Amino acid sequence: MPETFGIVDLFAGPGGLGEGFASLRVGDHSPFQIGISVEKETSAHRTLTLRAFVRAYTQKHGALPKAYIDFHSGQSAEPDWSKIDETSWDHAISEARCLELGTEPAAEAIDSVVARLRQDFDDTVLIGGPPCQAYSLVGRARANGKIGYVPEEDARHYLFREYIRVLDRLRPAAFVMENVKGMLSSTIESRMVFEMLMEDLTSLGTGHAHHYELRAIRLSDGKATLQEPNKPSDFIVRAEDFGVPQRRHRVIIVGVRSDLAHRLSGTSITVSGSRRTVSDTIGNMPPLRSGISRSPDDPVAWKREVVDAAKFLARVYKVKEDDTLRQAFLAAAMHVKSGAYTQRSGRSLPVGYGTSNDELMRWLERPELQALAQHETRGHMASDLGRYLFAGVFGDQRRYSPKAADFPLALSPDHKNWHSGIFSDRFRVQLAHEAATTVTSHISKDGHYFIHPDPAQCRSLTVREAARLQTFPDDYLFLGNRTQQYVQVGNAVPPFLARQIAALIHASLTKADTHTT
Repeated sequence: MPETFGIVDLFAGPGGLGEGFASLRVGDHSPFQIGISVEKETSAHRTLTLRAFVRAYTQKHGALPKAYIDFHSGQSAEPDWSKIDETSWDHAISEARCLELGTEPAAEAIDSVVARLRQDFDDTVLIGGPPCQAYSLVGRARANGKIGYVPEEDARHYLFREYIRVLDRLRPAAFVMENVKGMLSSTIESRMVFEMLMEDLTSLGTGHAHHYELRAIRLSDGKATLQEPNKPSDFIVRAEDFGVPQRRHRVIIVGVRSDLAHRLSGTSITVSGSRRTVSDTIGNMPPLRSGISRSPDDPVAWKREVVDAAKFLARVYKVKEDDTLRQAFLAAAMHVKSGAYTQRSGRSLPVGYGTSNDELMRWLERPELQALAQHETRGHMASDLGRYLFAGVFGDQRRYSPKAADFPLALSPDHKNWHSGIFSDRFRVQLAHEAATTVTSHISKDGHYFIHPDPAQCRSLTVREAARLQTFPDDYLFLGNRTQQYVQVGNAVPPFLARQIAALIHASLTKADTHTT
């Protein structure tokens, strides 16, 4: 019988890392089964629980529940899932736990599951990423501006110790820890956080049990392997190298229990290394317009605002004698004026949906769906519409996103950092011909960093577009209000990347010739 590994998923968020592991299939076998996933935020936990139910139901029945497809398409309200399949729902609420790590209730729940997992599975794997806010470069910059902020008193710095406590208790075959690059430079009590982490990870088991050998994921000639690191930066994984349409660079540490480390030699997998762009990933989705915030939705008023902004910018660039940009703004004005985009939400499946031969699109598009979900636009301040339009046209023509110095003075926002150089890319368009910049939870704030590449749509990305760039399949629903949905998407590990990491770990632990499906 092929080996099956029980998964403990800590700091699970909406489940991106877990989805990657749970979705891996080797032939007809699913080698990774989630035993427990832990998340403290209520809306993310709801998402996690629903996905656990869908996964359990699909494994049992071989297809998505019809009630889920109807709910996903907006044809019905959310049902009582326990009445759809009580066994699958019981499994889901047992798997997905709303607990705050570092507290006694969480420790007790996890410790009770650890014993069961050891009995139920051949071995176990621990996955997860302690909250990154205190580690992140931008997060630290903002925190350092807070009066009285003392890093030593920020409990988020120490949450990785709870991960290590569980690691020590579980003694899994392997673990995966994910975090932001800022972790490599973060200090506390005059010590590098990364050094403390390395000491804790490598000292486990010393003198009395198997210890853990740390490995970095290395890519060469389209093959991924687990290699001994030479320096901290070796742990940085670039998601775009694995076919993710996003320039997301994260620290990913893989540890393998020393009694299994001999299996690592010579093991590799072929990665989905095709470079994919924003256009490749969201270009076939229904085009939508934005709206004007703090006022009733009025497509005529929106059109007038955008057309006026486009004509104004055409005049600006006539004076500047830049005919290329002038013509581009006039073309945008004509496009918007023609009424090409009238809807603020789009559920229609694109033509040819579910028939692509591209590996990523096969992963994203689920043919059994009847509609797209969570593809609705936000409203923006009237003054920002001109900035979004400018960024879209400029990015399309110049092939890079404009900085503050590129904007006409008339479009300067009332923001003290606009001309300081600190946040000069406050309005950032995602370029159609490139991978997206890193999708983060900041997308929940205003969308300024995540402007759609089509100038005539004049808007930020929808939840579904952001989810696609994060490689969540279209059948993955995020629960909670829209702000919470954006936060969940931005905080997640891309499942398409996670599945490839899972394949590499499985191949390494079992010395299998792994072909992912």
